[in-house]
Amino acid sequence: MSERQLHLGAILTGVGNDQYNWRHPDVPGDASVDIDWYITNAKLAEDAKFDLVFIVDSPFITPDTSPHFLNRLEPLTLLSAVAGHTSRIGLVGTLTTSYWEPYNVARQFGSLDHISRGRAGWNVVTTGLEGAARNYGREEHFDHAVRYERAQEFVEVVQGLWDSYEDDAFPRDKQSGLFLHKDKQHRLDHKGRHFAVAGPLALTRSRQGQPVIFQAGDSDEGRNLGAHIAEATFAASPDFASGQQYYADLKARAAALGRDADAIKVLPGLFPLIAETDEEAHRIERERAENLDIDKLLVQLGRAFNYHDFSQYDLDAPFPDLTGVTLNSYKGAAERIIRTAREEKLTLRQAAQRGQNPGGKGFVGSPETIADEIERWFTGRAADGFNVVVGTPDEFALFRERVVPILQSRGLFRTEYAHDTLRGHLGLPVPEHRHAAPSLAVAAE
Repeated sequence: MSERQLHLGAILTGVGNDQYNWRHPDVPGDASVDIDWYITNAKLAEDAKFDLVFIVDSPFITPDTSPHFLNRLEPLTLLSAVAGHTSRIGLVGTLTTSYWEPYNVARQFGSLDHISRGRAGWNVVTTGLEGAARNYGREEHFDHAVRYERAQEFVEVVQGLWDSYEDDAFPRDKQSGLFLHKDKQHRLDHKGRHFAVAGPLALTRSRQGQPVIFQAGDSDEGRNLGAHIAEATFAASPDFASGQQYYADLKARAAALGRDADAIKVLPGLFPLIAETDEEAHRIERERAENLDIDKLLVQLGRAFNYHDFSQYDLDAPFPDLTGVTLNSYKGAAERIIRTAREEKLTLRQAAQRGQNPGGKGFVGSPETIADEIERWFTGRAADGFNVVVGTPDEFALFRERVVPILQSRGLFRTEYAHDTLRGHLGLPVPEHRHAAPSLAVAAE
């Protein structure tokens, strides 16, 4: 096997976030709330030696929200159930820093990390949709820049709480009656701009030290946050060139902060459309495109702009001027849509259809074609791996049973697990304990 190894995650989205997945005869209509569906697919991904399963989330919906998001299980509850039915695969869940409290998050993800014996990961998001504010007692959503400033402090507090106990704090000596070394329990006493948290957290570190920090954000603020906190990023890269740009930019930002750039794994979302042959895959792609509801595509396009109503514009006129439309939502995605439409002179219809490309550029074809493109992105430093959306059962089976063996035969992907923690799978170090390190340094002297 090559020294640098490809990483694969499986995004479990139940009935799916597109117009056609939920209508497939082999996709249960209640998949997004059926724990057995998640367990089954997590075990299939584990059998294929995937690094992790990934659960997306958002705290706001409308009647036009995509099928999976309309009715789905809460990520931490879901992953705790999956943990009991798997033994190796990582368990990554999304949770917002805008509408939770650090102490709760530290406790929840710390508990998942213990329940899974070191397989937890937290996908840090700041929440794009302004409507979420009213679900949490606020009239207005946090400003974009404030959300990212708050997120960085939030993560720092959570990581501080995860270090409340040194690893040898609990002797549990029944003979002497000593349960805890009190000097190895540490208060946090954090007082910052957004949070004041005393601590300590009533939970020790897990086998992997701390849950792995994932992050998703493509705006300038999002990339800066990733460079500061992320150990892996859920990147949105629509093509190879933009993937290379994001990869180089993020790692350069991390290196400028004194971080090891190789300690951040870039994992774009992958929406493959796989069939036995390239011709069949492209036929399916054409048929799906012909049957898409343009009104639903406009709603999906509008989500990046806080559900801006695109139905008011001429579909076949140039992409509209959105001066004055709020970008206090999914800012990076919105900016990319505007930039692409301007550079390629797209009409509104073309921009909406572009957003629904089933596989992304290059990821439509036979198993061999998909494997070739994955290798191109990996060796070309556009990605360290991919988070693969689990679509219909037949497509997921083709990926596991046909694409993965090709990647394994080329020495790019593992044939067996070498580790049993998520950090181990990703090749990430166990974080140094902030309180134990000084004493170790003294001992070394």
